[in-house]
Amino acid sequence: MNNNGVGQQKQYTAALYMRLSRDDGIGESASIGTQREMLRSYAQKHGFIIFDEYVDDGCSGTNFDRPAWKRMIADIERHKINLVLTKDLSRLGRDYITAGQYTELYFPAHGVRCIAVNDGYDSAGPYTDLVPFKNVMNEWYARDISQKIRGALHTKMEAGAFIGNYAPYGYRKDPQDHNRLLPDSVSAPVVKRIFRMAADGRRPSEIAEALDQQGTPPPSVYRALRLSQQMPPDFSKRGWSPSTICKMLHNVVYLGHMVQGKTTKLSFKSTVVLQNAPENRVLVRSTHEPLVPQRVFDLVQKHTVSRRPAAQGTFVNLFSGLAKCADCGRNLSSSGTGQKGKKGLVCSGYKLYGRKTCSSHFIRYTVLCQAVLRDLRVQLNLSSTQRQQVLHDMQQNIPKAISDSEQQEIADLQTRQRKLKQILRQLYEDHVSGLLSDSRFQDLLASFGKEQRALTAQLSVLRPRTAASKSQIADIHWLETFCRVPELTQDLLFAFIKRIDVGQAVCIQGGRAYRRQHITIVYAFSKPEK
Repeated sequence: MNNNGVGQQKQYTAALYMRLSRDDGIGESASIGTQREMLRSYAQKHGFIIFDEYVDDGCSGTNFDRPAWKRMIADIERHKINLVLTKDLSRLGRDYITAGQYTELYFPAHGVRCIAVNDGYDSAGPYTDLVPFKNVMNEWYARDISQKIRGALHTKMEAGAFIGNYAPYGYRKDPQDHNRLLPDSVSAPVVKRIFRMAADGRRPSEIAEALDQQGTPPPSVYRALRLSQQMPPDFSKRGWSPSTICKMLHNVVYLGHMVQGKTTKLSFKSTVVLQNAPENRVLVRSTHEPLVPQRVFDLVQKHTVSRRPAAQGTFVNLFSGLAKCADCGRNLSSSGTGQKGKKGLVCSGYKLYGRKTCSSHFIRYTVLCQAVLRDLRVQLNLSSTQRQQVLHDMQQNIPKAISDSEQQEIADLQTRQRKLKQILRQLYEDHVSGLLSDSRFQDLLASFGKEQRALTAQLSVLRPRTAASKSQIADIHWLETFCRVPELTQDLLFAFIKRIDVGQAVCIQGGRAYRRQHITIVYAFSKPEK
């Protein structure tokens, strides 16, 4: 019998799990290389067969949404592994509740032994009572680090130091002090021109159209060009939008003031981001050079307020997510009709970018409601036999959840995509520093760029499908309730309709001019023959 009280006969197939995050420091004792050497040596000494290595480099331990961890769990589910070998329990994770569920419940239920070398922990041994306390201490460490980082960032914000990843459009980070903003020689004049046009009474949509006509790249494209980053996937179609102009016209950063702390995370273990109320944000005045005088800024605000329509109650678009543009496939978005209290729907591409992207596809909201309700009543005028057939069809057409293999493939593609981004950034740095010749740089850039485009195409095909529950379509009584169709509701629309394609209206001239517009309703069932 060995020191751990485990029989010599059983053969163990080990997964070597390694993790390192920025919170853990970058010392040699915690490096991936050191972890790998330690675990390989331990496995060899104890006669364990190494199945694979699972490395989450740069991943936080406060959540378990990590590529290598999920791949290891998938291999456990396939019964390829019966031993998890790691440096210490904090490598598994710093969320003591989830870490405890794995060590106390999941691993034993799947016949997996777990060894944390530095902690002296072996799930096959008798001394495992202190593990929950170690998990609590590991989470406390992460919580303490999070509080210290938040405190340091808040102190910087109160001192007027800029802590964002990217400088606002019109500014750049000071090369000598990245917490200080300097006017950008290229984009600062654009900001000044935007405010001048707004002060002259021009609307955001007119300003956006003027900038597009001049060939001025919008902020996202300009940032990618200036920082040699990967271009947005649809950068050739991107232009200035009225919403971008509106945000800039209300941003006091152009007065030389710094407003930060606009959002906060729900918890150090959560990815949920909450908006802070304006009074809870950190405002520090005169931290950098202004681009716009106060009088011009105030004049722009007055123009904006005078154009803002009065609130007319809450409008709920029942067709949100269902009504699509028949030409470009984008969602239809609500829009005013120019008549008080009346709403219409337009192509969201047209609404954001204008005619260069798509035509309006405008349809009155009431007209669409009447057309859909009328057709639904025809489609749901069913006999009892037909209702049984429709119910069966709808249950059969519910999409299945994405498979484990597809989920793993998506995770692997996303990991490779992040790695390619790092590689491309390093290529630019090596080229600028003279380590790569122009020809070699261009060859590598073309090669990795081609792979990156292929990955993007694969991910778009493998996008997870939404899994519906069959409990949503309960029984024939549920169907009979809807078949009466007294009025349109979102439950009714989403139960029976997959999508509604709205075409561009055509004006027909004749004795009396009128509009003709084609609407295609794609149902979740086929109406049976009587």
